[in-house]
Amino acid sequence: MKAGVERFVVVGWDLASSERAVVLAGGDSRIFAVVGVHPHDAQHWDAATAVRLREWARNPRVIAIGEIGLDFYRDLSPRPAQEVAFRAQLALAAEIGLPVVIHCRDAYDETLAILESDAGREIPVILHCFLGTMAHAQRLWSRGWFVGVDGPITFKANEDLRAILRAAPRESLLLETDAPYLSPTPFRGRFPNEPSRLLPIAEKVAEVRGETLHVVADFTTANAHRAFPRLTPP
Repeated sequence: MKAGVERFVVVGWDLASSERAVVLAGGDSRIFAVVGVHPHDAQHWDAATAVRLREWARNPRVIAIGEIGLDFYRDLSPRPAQEVAFRAQLALAAEIGLPVVIHCRDAYDETLAILESDAGREIPVILHCFLGTMAHAQRLWSRGWFVGVDGPITFKANEDLRAILRAAPRESLLLETDAPYLSPTPFRGRFPNEPSRLLPIAEKVAEVRGETLHVVADFTTANAHRAFPRLTPP
């Protein structure tokens, strides 16, 4: 609260962590849950998993399906299994009417192709911790999807990412921490990351875009409510 962060989202990556997120969200009005199966765990996707996620997705404290997507960097699940789980969860999100939070690593072309095919324009799409190219970003903006801005925007070497940030439409930007990972400068390398470290990310966004911190806080908060319709006011 001292850092100005009033609410936060706990994101699942498999059934156990998704259940924990739902329990936490049910016990504290400041917490919301995102449930899903991460591409690392996609090999475990089955009909029973889909049933469980569908049950949780109807809980008003669950605001999105995620993290879902493709990870061709670690390849902890076979790529065909990643695609099956990804498409199935996009279909679930469309069925329930929830946004999707996307994990993408070394697979931007493939991920965007599936999203453009399966997500439709009615589902809010959040590319979590965006590290793609300007061309990838422009494909997102053209569909009204969201770019997640995290700690890497503060890292010295990421000038290409800052160029994307400068060009981005205001309405496309969301602030994230990716806690407990990716602590921003000046906390880089210090684990765990935490919600209070959103402030250095917001400050860097303001610096790069030549806007005030107040303006950045206002438009990214408004964007969060558009991206996550179930995110209720404090």
